[in-house]
Amino acid sequence: MTPSLSIRGLTVVLGTAAGPRPVLDGVSLDVAAGESRALVGESGGGKTLLARAVLRLLPPAASVREGEVRVGGVDLLALPEREMRRRRGGAVGMVFQEPLSALDPVRSIGSQVADCVRRHAGSDPAAAKRRAISLLEEAGMPRAARRYDDPPHALSGGMRQRVVIAAALAGDPAVLIADEPTSSLDPPLASQVLELVDRLRRDRGLALLHITHDLKRAAACDRVSVLYAGRVVEEASGEEFARSPRHPYAAALADSAAASGGRLPVIPGRPPSLGERGEPRCAFAPRCARVFSRCETDKPELYAAGASRARCFLYAPEAA
Repeated sequence: MTPSLSIRGLTVVLGTAAGPRPVLDGVSLDVAAGESRALVGESGGGKTLLARAVLRLLPPAASVREGEVRVGGVDLLALPEREMRRRRGGAVGMVFQEPLSALDPVRSIGSQVADCVRRHAGSDPAAAKRRAISLLEEAGMPRAARRYDDPPHALSGGMRQRVVIAAALAGDPAVLIADEPTSSLDPPLASQVLELVDRLRRDRGLALLHITHDLKRAAACDRVSVLYAGRVVEEASGEEFARSPRHPYAAALADSAAASGGRLPVIPGRPPSLGERGEPRCAFAPRCARVFSRCETDKPELYAAGASRARCFLYAPEAA
């Protein structure tokens, strides 16, 4: 079966004084219809940049060096911009971190959702308004018809995020990218929004790529990809990831997240700077408690590690 979203060998570089350096380095992942995949890792690892690369909304200093991003079998990176504008928000919907910054503060919430409907469906204004109200209701907006003319600042953070979700659904996407969609919400509201997104995934058969720092939420997804310094270092089912992270970095993240009280475990050192990326070694080697000589001179592949895959020489066939 063709995945709804298929990323293959995606390398995104950023210009530096020493020349282009990879921010994403050969990233590959698939998300099937109705499946949820979490993308986890610390800040600066490239998670949000990957979402922007899928939508072709990279900052000016960044560019795709190589790779494919296929949605429904079509490589988005090969499309002319006019065709990409149709698919951005159409085939691929996006839920951003901060809903207030994603909405126009001087326009009503309903008109903004209706604009998205008209952009992708070409509806007349009356039909677009009816569809917008229906989408707001689907996103859990109470009394959606009455709140249609409300400005964003009249809503709570949770309700604003529901507006953003309704707008993301306006083009009937096959793929939904949720980039830390609850980072600005308190825990009870965050849980409600995540339950909503998961219900919409199931009901609509969406391929959901959920970018998050929260390992518990990541483990609730069908699949998990762990990103470190622009490389996928672990792939696992959510259940397997919760039970036994395989890569030393993923295991260290899990230990930090599970700790409570007392002195919290930390990962020593720091992630490689942009200038240090692309070197022929394991990117995690300087911080790894299990490092050995090969880690400093060669780049590991993703090796089978039980039911998971890990980019670590501990699981290389010759190590067995």
